[in-house]
This record gives sequence, C-alpha cells and structure tokens, in this order.
Amino acid sequence: MVSSLFINPFSEDAREFVRNYGALDRIADTSEELQEIVKHTDGQNIDDNSLIPGSIMELAVKRLEWYLKREKREFNHGDYAYLLNPEIQEYDVLAFYVLAQATGAKFRPVSREARLVVESTGALIEERFRVLREGDRDEITGRVLHELGSGDLRWIELEELLRTRKLKLTDLILDRGRVIIEGDDFMETFQDRIRDRRPERLYQLLVGSGLKETMISRMIMQRTEDYIARVHEMRSRVQPHPLILEAAELIASRVSEEMFAFTGTSVKSAGPGKLVPEAFPPCIKGTMEGVKSGSRNDAIVLLLTSFISYARLYPSVFRDRTPMKVSDLDPDLRITREEILPIIYDAAEKCEPPLFEDDPQEKLNITAKLGFGVHEEPAPENEGESRWYTPMSCEKIKIHLPDLCHPDRICARITNPLSYYNRMRWIMKSEGKGDEGGDEEKDSE
Repeated sequence: MVSSLFINPFSEDAREFVRNYGALDRIADTSEELQEIVKHTDGQNIDDNSLIPGSIMELAVKRLEWYLKREKREFNHGDYAYLLNPEIQEYDVLAFYVLAQATGAKFRPVSREARLVVESTGALIEERFRVLREGDRDEITGRVLHELGSGDLRWIELEELLRTRKLKLTDLILDRGRVIIEGDDFMETFQDRIRDRRPERLYQLLVGSGLKETMISRMIMQRTEDYIARVHEMRSRVQPHPLILEAAELIASRVSEEMFAFTGTSVKSAGPGKLVPEAFPPCIKGTMEGVKSGSRNDAIVLLLTSFISYARLYPSVFRDRTPMKVSDLDPDLRITREEILPIIYDAAEKCEPPLFEDDPQEKLNITAKLGFGVHEEPAPENEGESRWYTPMSCEKIKIHLPDLCHPDRICARITNPLSYYNRMRWIMKSEGKGDEGGDEEKDSE
C-alpha cells in the first residue's frame, strides 16, 4: 500500500520520520539502498551513473533538476523515473526537507530559486497522482486531504492560496462559505436542488478527483512556501548546517545552468544584453518618438513595454521557446527599474497628450504586462500575478496600430518586431557595425 508520505511531506508521519532521522551529518553519505531503489525502478535509465542519486542531498537536487528539465525537448522521462516510484518515499521526504531548508537558508522567499522549489513540489505531486493506480489514488487523496485539514473547510481559510492565485475562487464548490469536497457532503448539500441531472455525475464533473488533487497540490505548495519563509527568517538566529549550505550552492549552480541551457544557445545569447536602438524596427522607433491619442495607449502598454523588456532581457525568446519570468533574467529587477521602465515612461511622456497625465492607471497596466500584476511598480513578491507578454505580431500591429506600421526592406521577411530586432542586429554584426549583434533566429511568435 502506498503511504501518504509519497504525496504529503507535511503529514505527522512524515515529520516524525524526519525527526527520527537525527542529525544532518549523513545527508551527503552514499546510500546503497537508495541507489538500489533507483536502479530497480521500472523504466529508469541506468546507462549514465550521473543520473543516479547516491545520497539524500543529491536526491534533493534531482527533484529540482527534474522540474527544470521536464519542459525541454530533449527531456527523457526515464532519467527520473525513480521520482515516481513509491518505494523512494522515505528518502524523498528527507530530500524534500533538505531542499526546502537549503533554499530558505540561502535565498529570499520571493527569489527565483524559492519559486522554482515551490513550483517543482506542486508539479511532482501532480505527476505522482497521475501514475498511481485508481484505488491507491482515491485512498491517498482522502487521507492527504484529511491530513491537510480539509474537513469543514471554509473558503476564507484558503485566503493565502487565493491571494497568490494558486487557487481560484471559481474552482471551488461553496455552500454558505463552506468548501464542498467530499461526495457524501455534495449529495447531502445539493441533491434536493439538482434537477434533470444525476447528482453523482455532476459531482464527478465539478469536483471529482481533479479538484481534490489540485487542492492538495496547491495546499502543499503554500505550506512549502511558508516553510521556506520560516527557515529564511530563522537563519539570523540559527546557523544553518554546513551541508545545508553546500546543498544551497548546488541548487544555485543547477538553476543557473538549467535556466540558460537552451538548445543551440549560450548564456550570452539567451540572457540580457545591451539594447541596440539602431536595430529597432520602424514601429518601435515611431512609438518612442511619441504617439498621438487614439493609438497611444496600445502603442505604449502593449507594444513598447513588451518589446523593450524582451529586447533587453530575453531577445531569443522565440527561438528558445523556454518560458521565463523577468526575475529569471533580472533577479534584483535593477535592469527593469533603471533601464527598461525609464525608456517606456519617457516614450509615454512624449505622447500627445502625455499618457500618464491623461490615463495614470496605464502605469499599473505596464507593470502587469511585465508579469507583476496590477501595481504601481514591479516588486518580486507580486511576480506571477500576471503574464510577461511577448510583443504583438506585425499582423496585429497592422490591424490595431496602422499609423505606426511603415515597413522597410527588412520588414518584408519579418512577422514580429522582436524578430526584426534580432535580424537587424545580426546584419549589423556581419557588417562590422555593432558588437552586440545577436544570432539570426527563425522568425516566430
């Protein structure tokens, strides 16, 4: 029988197991039993010894590495099959706490590394639910929900999950503020109100295993985030164990390697580079000179904001096809605050009439388009409340901003202003006119 340890590292059984493990001195020691579990996992690739975690510390880093690699084209599920093997659950619980403690000991709770650890925890839970047999799946779901205190749960108790958008209020089935999760509760509450549909079928459609598993994943993500924050707050009073600090360095190194390990690119081409205004397309140059009322708002908020931010931080986004956030490339947001926003605000000031004098709320929308939600300025704690938008296509510019579309000879081969920028930098570099020329990339959106 599969234990809830496989899903929930915050259960009382999991915490007792961690307490009984004792001192942290052994987390870097080689464990033959762990290696045997890994090697005998169905579908596990054992051709490369570097794929086999030999210690709890290595397993902790592998948990995060799996998440960083899983969206890449070359990802092989067989390299990490052991993470979906319930036999690893006791080692995995220890690895989870090493990973969380190391993250809290070195990184801020709003850092890129902390965010990735939290996200990887939720993703791994969802993947483990997917591979469990149906009987085990239902039993584990009920047990973990009980461990997380879902009985007689009110939506207000999920305030933090809702605030951070790990859950949406519209995802939940509510009755007078109470969250309805269990089938029996659903029948008792709604059976007399349902007409022309089978209540059992409606329950499966609205709640079923999907909502339960989502709630479990998001609740554990929130607890992971809170745990990392507590560790970080305590580090000034409690000296972290040297091996925890060593694990933190491994995390920092692995995140840096994987975030920039794009297919066919280097750190230089994938990461931030100096802006080359001479390579801007005509529509961007026109926007920076100031736009009249009518096209003004969309030109600044939708077009210029996305173009300048990607051109400065991640010009190869269409080639790499690896989703990133602003803080992945600008961790302290210095470039965003000191370089990107001043360019956008200056163009806004040149508009007729000046954008913020006429529509001050558009400053909030600019922040939102950078991925930081509707706020006055970008702040790490708000990142993820909205999406970092890529520049609109040339086709959309022709439709929505026709006054800015004045194609030159380069535009004939281009479908996005960012692709124009990369193409022009490549031309300038090949002609010896610029040191910051980019690699020519396939035009895409």
